[in-house]
Amino acid sequence: MHIHFILVEPAVPENVGAAARAIKTMGFDSLRLINTKAHLNKKASWLAHASTDILEKSQEYETLKEALVDIDWVIGTSAKRRRVNEDYYSSTQINELIAAKAGSIRNLAIVFGREESGLTNAELKLCDIITSVPMKTTYPSLNLAQSVMIYAYTLSMLNYNDSKKEDEINGTELNILKNQTENILQKIGFTENSNIYNRIMERLMILGETDIHLLLSIENKILNNKDN
Repeated sequence: MHIHFILVEPAVPENVGAAARAIKTMGFDSLRLINTKAHLNKKASWLAHASTDILEKSQEYETLKEALVDIDWVIGTSAKRRRVNEDYYSSTQINELIAAKAGSIRNLAIVFGREESGLTNAELKLCDIITSVPMKTTYPSLNLAQSVMIYAYTLSMLNYNDSKKEDEINGTELNILKNQTENILQKIGFTENSNIYNRIMERLMILGETDIHLLLSIENKILNNKDN
């Protein structure tokens, strides 16, 4: 499994540099940047210190949607609760949720929003789950680089086997389940704007590997019988 850190429109070069340093320090190497050139500022390199290679090979995208094309499971971050999703999770829970999926996902992304306003509601809807860092006080809040460090540290403790060969990993199972479920829901009359559609998709994204396999078997049977 490959973990990607995504920063949406960061404005402060120092934050991007410090985030790159946190990513490398905790053993990760993928940074994706949305609609920003802050990483090109010398201040970003100063804060990155010995992690300038993370900045140099970072991938740039115009929108978050474009950056998520090859991602199987998306973790969004938010400093405060919004009404976009029913379920919110603590950053302390993400390793358990990821571990339960085992080999069902190949590419995982964790998304961080703007320093001042975070992620928009539309961007949060692109995320499969939304998480936040539990804090004793609501103010002062964590800045972007601090948030990245906390999540990077948490994810560094994730015990997963990354030594499998690429062709041994079935990293598309969750995406297949997601796409098939979307098609079935739409065919039976539940649109993307309906509450039950969104609720089902939310719950789908926290299933473990065993349940993913079970639902895939059921859906494949339904779809095959329909085709016949």
